[in-house]
Amino acid sequence: MKTLSVLLILSSLFWLVSACDALLPGTPADDQLLDGPIGDLTPEQNAQFLRGDVAFNNEVFTAATGLGPTFVATSCGSCHAGDGKGHPFTTLTRFGQIDETGNTFMQMGGPQLQNRAIGGHTPEMIPAGATSSKFTPPANTGLGLLGALSDDQILANADPNDQDGDGISGVPNWIDAPVYFRPQGFHKPQTTVSQSTRYIGRFGKKAAAVDLLHQTVNAYKQDMGITSDFDPVDPINYAVSGQAGDGVPDPEVPGSRINDVVFYLRTLRVPVQRNAGDANVIAGKQLFVQIGCAKCHTPEWTTPQSDVAVLSKKTFAPYTDLLLHDMGKGLDDGYTEGTAKTAEWRTPPLWGLGLSKNSQGGQEYLLHDGRARSVDDAIRLHGGEAAKTIERYGQLGADDRSKLLQFLNSL
Repeated sequence: MKTLSVLLILSSLFWLVSACDALLPGTPADDQLLDGPIGDLTPEQNAQFLRGDVAFNNEVFTAATGLGPTFVATSCGSCHAGDGKGHPFTTLTRFGQIDETGNTFMQMGGPQLQNRAIGGHTPEMIPAGATSSKFTPPANTGLGLLGALSDDQILANADPNDQDGDGISGVPNWIDAPVYFRPQGFHKPQTTVSQSTRYIGRFGKKAAAVDLLHQTVNAYKQDMGITSDFDPVDPINYAVSGQAGDGVPDPEVPGSRINDVVFYLRTLRVPVQRNAGDANVIAGKQLFVQIGCAKCHTPEWTTPQSDVAVLSKKTFAPYTDLLLHDMGKGLDDGYTEGTAKTAEWRTPPLWGLGLSKNSQGGQEYLLHDGRARSVDDAIRLHGGEAAKTIERYGQLGADDRSKLLQFLNSL
């Protein structure tokens, strides 16, 4: 009898475990994920990656830990779910600059609207007369490889005067580097301006950040109001005259934390293409090149030697040239950064495009401000330098257009 009871209990436990396994979701396939480290990190590098992962995705700031005084988000990960693209709810508003002479609204809260505030402070509002633009947070994966490319490699694709007559120019965005920026051997300062501190920007919708340290320090301060050793002064709440600071001693996070996040971003893996061997995907890639998409969305790069071994001599396919292109009146928001003109936008990487909706609530929000609700919409909204390519796209038959879209969604 006792033995029978034991058998019944074991049988029940086996059934319960089996039932739970059936209810639990399975592990997502590798090609369905954007997060995770690039391969072959050393144990020490893996440890730093994990520290950066925790800081990026798990650390949520409050007023007690330095949030604000004005801010947009309370954590890095809240704008980049699963390291993917953001949602309209997390879209940022940039304002205050209309040409290359700089932002004239910096003393009124520019360049980013901080639409939330801690107690005792008031959220910012866009000042009268300031033009603005919406920026949907981008995906984070593969950024280290883009950051490892040399400025000479990027400049090799620039054609500011359209000497080849194809209607595509492509220019770098020259950015005034922050005081903490330390150029590496592959950075090339602009030599056409006196006493230059300008370097090529490569991150952000307008390529306004020269490297991932610049991007990260700005995000901590402008998105969350968090100061660091690199930028230790609280953003002032310009919405209420005379109010400044959040009452928490600055800097609010150490430089080591910022460095861990930067390393995390540098060593996030590359998105895995899906169905790469499918006949329609292969045909779609050929059409992508034939109609001219690849003139800006450069398919393949190879990194030079890097200070991080796993980023050295790597061939990868991000589908971007990291240059600015005039996208026409339809995408001219009247706002700009650095030396970019108002209608100029950095070519966004296309890798991970087919996974965009996974981090956007099941609906795609594409282009710089999320206005396009599908890949087809995003293509058709291109203008300016892309006009001839879009004309060719419109002339494709339904079958060829489907193949091209299948290719893009495979990325």
